[in-house]
Amino acid sequence: MKVMKFGGSSVRDADHIRRAVDIFSASPDTRAVICSAMKGITNDLIDGANRAAAGDESYRDLISAIRIRKLEAIQELFSDIRAAEEMKQAIEAELEELNNICHGVFLVRECSPRSLDLIMSFGERMSNRIIAAYAASRGEEVFFVDARELVLTDDSHGEAEVLFAESYERIRSRFHSREGTGIVTGFIASSPRGITTTLGRNGSDYSAAIFGAALSADDIEIWTDVDGVLQADPRVVPGAGVIRDLSVEEAMELSYFGAEVLHPSTMIPAVEAGIPVWIKNTLNPDVRGTRIARNVSSGPGLITGIASIPGVSLINVIGGGMVGSKGTAMKVFSAFARAGANAIMISQASSEHSICVVVRSSEAARAVRYLREALEHEIRHKIIQEIQEIDGLEVVAVIGGNMRGKPGVSGQLFHALGGKNINVLAIAQGSSEMNISFVIDEKDHSTCLNCIHTAFFPQSQE
Repeated sequence: MKVMKFGGSSVRDADHIRRAVDIFSASPDTRAVICSAMKGITNDLIDGANRAAAGDESYRDLISAIRIRKLEAIQELFSDIRAAEEMKQAIEAELEELNNICHGVFLVRECSPRSLDLIMSFGERMSNRIIAAYAASRGEEVFFVDARELVLTDDSHGEAEVLFAESYERIRSRFHSREGTGIVTGFIASSPRGITTTLGRNGSDYSAAIFGAALSADDIEIWTDVDGVLQADPRVVPGAGVIRDLSVEEAMELSYFGAEVLHPSTMIPAVEAGIPVWIKNTLNPDVRGTRIARNVSSGPGLITGIASIPGVSLINVIGGGMVGSKGTAMKVFSAFARAGANAIMISQASSEHSICVVVRSSEAARAVRYLREALEHEIRHKIIQEIQEIDGLEVVAVIGGNMRGKPGVSGQLFHALGGKNINVLAIAQGSSEMNISFVIDEKDHSTCLNCIHTAFFPQSQE
């Protein structure tokens, strides 16, 4: 038994919806299908909410554009006039509700996180209603599931915490009482009071893992628009191949460093239940794809993949007085926490003369301001001489389970970088030996990724 999830790019229009239904209909052991909103709809809903909150009446134009896309898809999908008309009426009712909520936001000039969650939910609700009705019109035994009735979360909005025990019980009860395949709204849930919540961006992947774990699925398939997880970004490295198998740890490392795999938290229910997660291509369904699971056999290469995070800044806290000084590091990281700046990478020389922290560039100025306030005493007494901010950088991570215990990986890596005159500003490696991260100038992005790929995946260049 399996659970499938189709992302926004896989249900973006009528043709893609047909293809998605073809795929899950050809697999009779599919118990649940989780679908995202049509590609771009969630962004339009957020944009519309923001416009309404700003008193901009053009939010109505965005709702009208969504309406056109939905009605066009219905027109193309349903040959039966009566079925098409019923579906149009259902979608018009959803759109009227959406318009009324946005009008309320427009009147009060405020969109609370709670209101935004409700507004965003319409993308999945409309998309899955259409998909379920279309599949049924083809004779498939399906039933529509509004995940808000089954997935319970706390009262936080934007990225709610799932109440797993209660959610699993509700999911099992609903599915055990129904035959056929459930077409499930991804991304959305509700609090115990029945208030709409969301699971955060990429929340539909999370929904698939939740339903897969609740139903004890044998496999969870994430259908997207690529043949699997690639060794590097194919837009930058044209020769990047598909990774056949990934350990859970490798997948988490790759996703943390920007690879479009899965958000780490989305895999937790599947990992805990021991369910493999597959990444497959809706446009090329016969390709095997990438399997993510515990205890997988790594490929023959030293590394598994290359990922990067652009748009970062390096903040250096430098001072000879820090050597042997207790509590300085605590002040530094407390300042980052108060500034709301996430430390992507940390490096400190054994001399203790400097602490280097990499953050998103959008968070850098605020982090430096908080650092100067927190370390005012140390700066005044020359314990710290300088706080540097260097912008326009990128973190590159080389990841792979096979690096453990293998001498020479770092040498091969930095020899390749040196051969292309790429300057490395900072380096970090965890004790797991699964990840070597380093900071470069953003202008070296393409050269860096390609030279690493050539050094470690020479067979891909043939």
